[in-house]
Amino acid sequence: MSNPRVFFDMTANGAALGRIVMELRADVVPKTEWIQSRTISKLVLVISSRDTREVLERWQFNIELEHLATSSDGADAAATTAGPAPVPAKTERAIHAEIAAIMRQITASVTFLPVLGEPCTFNVLAYTERDAPVPAAWVESDPRMIAGARSEQVRLRSFSTSLHKVDALVAYRVDE
Repeated sequence: MSNPRVFFDMTANGAALGRIVMELRADVVPKTEWIQSRTISKLVLVISSRDTREVLERWQFNIELEHLATSSDGADAAATTAGPAPVPAKTERAIHAEIAAIMRQITASVTFLPVLGEPCTFNVLAYTERDAPVPAAWVESDPRMIAGARSEQVRLRSFSTSLHKVDALVAYRVDE
């Protein structure tokens, strides 16, 4: 199986700066089954200094199960006997609009995040249930928090898919 490739075209003030191409390893990427089986509770993107391994930014996405209202055919995919009141099902268009809003907010974060002026690495941390299947190449990790009291946090918009609610926040290192 070939690995998929994604790219980001970079611009500044309307001028093209180039393209970042990334290859996603098909054998170690997170599985959508985690979301479908409700075994994942958090995804974290950690941006660290390549040279010092110091955490510079930490993008956290908390994933909460939502309880669906019963559909017109009587099906209830997430029904429980106890817990919060059910939420009505959303249209795909409404879900896309919420995701687009958080993407705009993430893009706008360049106005307050410090410029990363050094080579960086990216790591993805997945917080799953203990019995969730994990690719063999993955290893346990510490939570990769920003060291000391030199950080700020900004809570981002949340979005919902009717099955899951996703809350987001970014923590970043503040240089004195």
